[in-house]
Amino acid sequence: MNKQITSVQNPLIKSLLLLQEKAKARKKSGNFIIEGKREIELALKGNYTLEQILVCTDMFEDHLFIKKINDVETIEISKEVYSKLAYRDTTEGIIAVAKCKNHALIDLKLPKNPLILVMENIEKPGNIGAMLRTCDAAKVDAVILANTKTDLYNPNVVRSSVGCLFTNQIAVASNEDVIAFLNQNKIKFYSATLQNSNSYHVENYTKPTALVVGTEATGLTQIWRTQAYQNINIPMQGVIDSMNVSVAAAILIFEAKRQRDFKP
Repeated sequence: MNKQITSVQNPLIKSLLLLQEKAKARKKSGNFIIEGKREIELALKGNYTLEQILVCTDMFEDHLFIKKINDVETIEISKEVYSKLAYRDTTEGIIAVAKCKNHALIDLKLPKNPLILVMENIEKPGNIGAMLRTCDAAKVDAVILANTKTDLYNPNVVRSSVGCLFTNQIAVASNEDVIAFLNQNKIKFYSATLQNSNSYHVENYTKPTALVVGTEATGLTQIWRTQAYQNINIPMQGVIDSMNVSVAAAILIFEAKRQRDFKP
């Protein structure tokens, strides 16, 4: 580590702060920030390309880890600079700058009998991150963000997914393109909505399946409600008529996994 940065006014640090704060800056540069050793390890396993590593040597002591990352510029930064860049409350002392991926539908590699989660119009980064964690836990074959309102590389998505942004196959596309893709690949999609729906547990998800969830405030848009193979709901027994979208997605996903893994 020959290069050192000790000032938060350094032009590189200012540009990295913009990557943290502005989706426009991430889109323009094609880069985003990863914080933490585990997340960086998962990004490398997910074939992400690292541009730079920034290390606060007063805080990060795993020098062997740094040596394992070949051909990546490594910069030593001060505690002051690190605390300015760090997004999480718990600090580890290491940050990476990585290249964003394309996330095209055509790049998805699906097995013969895929299970897919489709998220439409999800606004809260924390919900996207939570669903990516569930999809990793259930080994869902792909995640598709349809008409997304949130940048996939928003630091809150990266943080809340605890690295599962890098462990899932992810595509981003319009509603129309996603529906065309599902139909072309003969994948039945089940839309989570109250309108014209059956209870989720009576449906059969053992064939190629996509589960579609929308925002808590407005639910799925009409195109998903009218073109679904079947609309499904999670029966509510309390006063409210909806639940957090990440919780709903987990219930649906693990019911599908239960059906697929069940051996009578």
